[in-house]
Amino acid sequence: MISAQEWADARLLWDYHFMHHDPRPCSVAVGLGSHDLGVADVTAELYHQGMAPVIVFTGATSPTTRARMPRGEAVHYRERALQLGVPDSAVLLEPCATNTGENIEFTKAVLAEADVKVSSVLLVSKPYEERRSYGMMRKLWPEVEVVCRSTQMGLEEYADSIGDARMVIDMIVGALQRVLIFPRLGLAIEQDVPDTVATAFERLCVEGFTSRLMPADVAARPDT
Repeated sequence: MISAQEWADARLLWDYHFMHHDPRPCSVAVGLGSHDLGVADVTAELYHQGMAPVIVFTGATSPTTRARMPRGEAVHYRERALQLGVPDSAVLLEPCATNTGENIEFTKAVLAEADVKVSSVLLVSKPYEERRSYGMMRKLWPEVEVVCRSTQMGLEEYADSIGDARMVIDMIVGALQRVLIFPRLGLAIEQDVPDTVATAFERLCVEGFTSRLMPADVAARPDT
């Protein structure tokens, strides 16, 4: 049972993770692989709105997605986009990445191989991954402009759509930890974290929402 205080703390983190960008036309839309097919839905919708002429879906599998997406996250995303009317010619696949850093680096290689010139990226992710993904893009691909987008819904509605509220809160907490520590690992830019958000994060950790936290030895690693 998730308490009222835990829901309130999770909402603070949820709201913080949104970048609140307005969609605009970009060189490419990149759908970051995950367990959430909503990423593919949003990417397809943006394509139909004329926000990008080409899509890259990126992602292999993970312990979270192996059962749900046995053919790989990028492959399942592509299949969903085709069902939603996106032409096959507009979709590029990157089926090997197992983390966001690889999503970015491998996507760059796929686009270079396809001779797609990129000055801006419409980055589509799960709602609670917008800020972390933005921070990593600005660090690892600094020469492009980044516009973030995700399913636009509230925490409770999203948790209901996934069917596992505790897992969603665990992931929200894990994403916030990465916003905090990735800059010193050289993986993301620094971003301001309000005290209210940091305090809510600490309370949720104490309450046991920790399954998606990075190991302590990795989190404590100094700059490299």
